[in-house]
Amino acid sequence: MPDYPELKLYIGGTWRKTAETIPVLNPATEEVIGQLPVAQRQDLDDALEAAESGFRIWRATSPRDRAELILRAARLMRERADEIAYAITLEHGKPLPQARMEVIRGCEFFEWDAGEAQRLYGHVVPSSPGIRYLTIQQPVGTVAAFSPWNFPMSQPARKIAGALASGCSIIIKAAEETPAGAIHIARAFHDAGLPAGVLNLVFGVPSEISSYLIPKDQVRLVAFTGSTAVGTHLTEMAARSMTPVLMELGGHAPVIVCGDVDAQAAGRMSAARKARNAGQVCTSPTRFFVDSSIYEPYAAAFAERAAAVRIGNGMADGVEMGPVANHRRIEAIDALVEDARSRGAKVLTGGVRPNGPGYFYPVTVLAEVPDDARVMREEPFGPLAVINPTSSLDEAIACANALPYGLAGYAFTHDAATADRLMNEIEVGNFSINTLEASVAEVPFGGVKASGQGREGGMEGMRHYVEVKTVSHRMELELEPTVSGARA
Repeated sequence: MPDYPELKLYIGGTWRKTAETIPVLNPATEEVIGQLPVAQRQDLDDALEAAESGFRIWRATSPRDRAELILRAARLMRERADEIAYAITLEHGKPLPQARMEVIRGCEFFEWDAGEAQRLYGHVVPSSPGIRYLTIQQPVGTVAAFSPWNFPMSQPARKIAGALASGCSIIIKAAEETPAGAIHIARAFHDAGLPAGVLNLVFGVPSEISSYLIPKDQVRLVAFTGSTAVGTHLTEMAARSMTPVLMELGGHAPVIVCGDVDAQAAGRMSAARKARNAGQVCTSPTRFFVDSSIYEPYAAAFAERAAAVRIGNGMADGVEMGPVANHRRIEAIDALVEDARSRGAKVLTGGVRPNGPGYFYPVTVLAEVPDDARVMREEPFGPLAVINPTSSLDEAIACANALPYGLAGYAFTHDAATADRLMNEIEVGNFSINTLEASVAEVPFGGVKASGQGREGGMEGMRHYVEVKTVSHRMELELEPTVSGARA
């Protein structure tokens, strides 16, 4: 078996430790698997200086050369996929096959953005004889990025890929609970020959690092994935220095199940997807609004499949769902279940934590949950689903749009008119029909309303890492401006 990596900071092209450390736990066993160094003030100053130096080098590197280096690093990550996946399963708990899929997905982000790096086109604007107006896209500068614990490799990959492909340098603070994915990314880029300072990786107390880095003059963009509350705070902080932000925040994804689909097939599919990553996904399908004509068979199939999900250590063969992140997640889910139960909701399956070590919690299905239950408003971020019947499409759409969140939404239907209406009326940044996949490398990803600002992925995602400069070029000096030349 591969070893869990030695945990270090990566600053200015070198690896370093600090005296202060944080223990990293295996959530399946609650055992300590590593000690993570905590960045001190001097480490952050060094990272800022290194990033500024690295940016000067990287912005002057041709897009083709940047792309070749990114692809070289991605190839190394693919070659090391088993080693990276093993480390992710140890620190996160997700089943090993899912961890390996995450590594490949992270590589796809790098590979897609490497191609887009060579297509950051400007354009020439039609103008009068003797003058040219054109736009060029230039990298914004140093990015301060913050990635969450639920996808240890693909979440930091998305931010690093966008920054590096566009010619920016980056300081990324990855999650202290799951540091190995980001460390493996930094190692691959180091081995691929990335100039020192272009990529810097730090860990520590999140509030201390963000409050120190974000106001700095060197930081030209803040990219964050996490809760709406924290994202709002970081946005306010960035606004004081007029620093733009890229925010991918919380969700509470609705699923509309129409009466024209196979209820049992849709129910089984929904339950399997709910179990992915133990429901700890910002796009996880959570609020299921089911046409009353198929409600009972759908709910029965969902509950049956959910009850059959095999839970355990992600290293074991056949395990479909690992533990949640920590005791806090278990307590939060328990509180939501008990609140819903006290208000008359039915528990179709789950709702009771199994005995033994590890932060395990079964896929839990609540049915006929009243609107005043907390789970109807609060994202559970765990293996908890709500299934409610609806009497019409109008009601289902109203329920789906009732919350301030708008990250992802889903629907099951084979009716073209219904699909067209849903894709126009559901208030989310990513909407999927007859699939519960919300994000791939080729398409933009992000939310509306309280679920964020901006997009990651696709060609749209690259645009956040560049600034547009307009150039006006007159061929000869004009001593007496013409009417057209006098315009501002």
